[in-house]
Amino acid sequence: MAVEIEKQAEDIIHVTVSGRLTKEDYEHFVPEIEAVIADRGTVRILFDMRDFHGWNAGALWEDTKFAFRHFRDIELLAVVGENRWQKGMATFCKPFTKAEIRFFDHEHMADAESWLQESHRPAHA
Repeated sequence: MAVEIEKQAEDIIHVTVSGRLTKEDYEHFVPEIEAVIADRGTVRILFDMRDFHGWNAGALWEDTKFAFRHFRDIELLAVVGENRWQKGMATFCKPFTKAEIRFFDHEHMADAESWLQESHRPAHA
């Protein structure tokens, strides 16, 4: 599994995943996201799936724990993917977060980035 984290702005994090997520992947990228949450209060995440095949059992558990721990900390979540099941994942995530979630196909990556940068900008920004 490959996970890349790129902080695009003060409160925007671009997470690119490929292959199958493992518990070890969460141990790598969750602290980076939590550091931004600790600094900013909330984050916006672009979750970019490239040749993504889902989670193993350990990773699914880590994802569930992360979702409950940060239920209110993610303001916007742009899910970018290429398959029908990945689009369905955006709907599946809704009960686990207060974030506004939108799905974008890879050819609309620029739209996802614009939405995160411009939409619902807080008053302190």
